[in-house]
Amino acid sequence: MLVRQSQKGSALIYILIAIALLAALTATFMDSSSGQRTTAQETFNIVTQLNSQLNFIRSAIQECVLTYPDGDTTMPADPVGNTAVYPVRPYPLQPNNNYQASSTPSSSLAKDIRCPGNPGNSNDHAKIFGSNTGKLFPPSPKFFGDWRYFNSKDGVSLFIGSDTSDAFIGTALQKLDAQFTPCEAQYIDAASAAVNVVSDQPGMICGLGVKCILIHLVTTPTTLYPGETSCP
Repeated sequence: MLVRQSQKGSALIYILIAIALLAALTATFMDSSSGQRTTAQETFNIVTQLNSQLNFIRSAIQECVLTYPDGDTTMPADPVGNTAVYPVRPYPLQPNNNYQASSTPSSSLAKDIRCPGNPGNSNDHAKIFGSNTGKLFPPSPKFFGDWRYFNSKDGVSLFIGSDTSDAFIGTALQKLDAQFTPCEAQYIDAASAAVNVVSDQPGMICGLGVKCILIHLVTTPTTLYPGETSCP
C-alpha cells in the first residue's frame, strides 16, 4: 500500500513538472510573438508617419514653385547668400541662407523654409509653414531628428535621421526607400563614418552612428547618391 502511494506521489510530481515546463514554454512563445508584433507595428508606424510628412512637405514646396514660377527676380547672380551655393531656381533657398531679409536660423531645418517670389521682387521671403499659411509643420516621428532641406548645385533634397540603435529603424527606412524609384531616395547607414549628402556643404551630413533617408526633389549632374552605385 505504501509502495502504491509512493508511486502515485512520484507521478504527481512529474505531472506538475510537465505543467510548469509547458507554462514556461507558452509564456516564452507568447513573449516572442508579442515582441515580433510590437516591432512590426513600430516599423509600420514609422514608415506611415515619414511618408505622410514627406508628402506634406514636398507638396508645400511644389505649391510655392507653381504659385511663383519666376521666384525672386531680384536674386543676384550665382552664388547666392552666405553659403555661396548655386541654388536650383525657383525652389526655396536653404533657410540658413542670409540673402533673405528676415533673420536666418543657424541650421537648414525644413520647418523654416521660405517661399521666393512671396512677396514678389523682394528678398523678404514669407515662411511656408506657420499659422499665417495654415500649414503647420508636424513634429518629427518618435526616434527621429528634424527634417532638413537643402538647395544647392547638387539639387534640392530632404533628409531625416535617427541615432536610435533599435533594428526596426533601419528596417523602416529601407521599406520607405523601396517605395521610391532607384536614385530618387537613398537609405544611409552611417555606422562606421559620417556620410556627406551634399558635395559643397560639409555640414549637411548623415552623422556617425545615424541611419538616414535622403529624398531627392530635384537632381543635377553633381548630385550625390550615397549608397547607390548606378546613379543617375
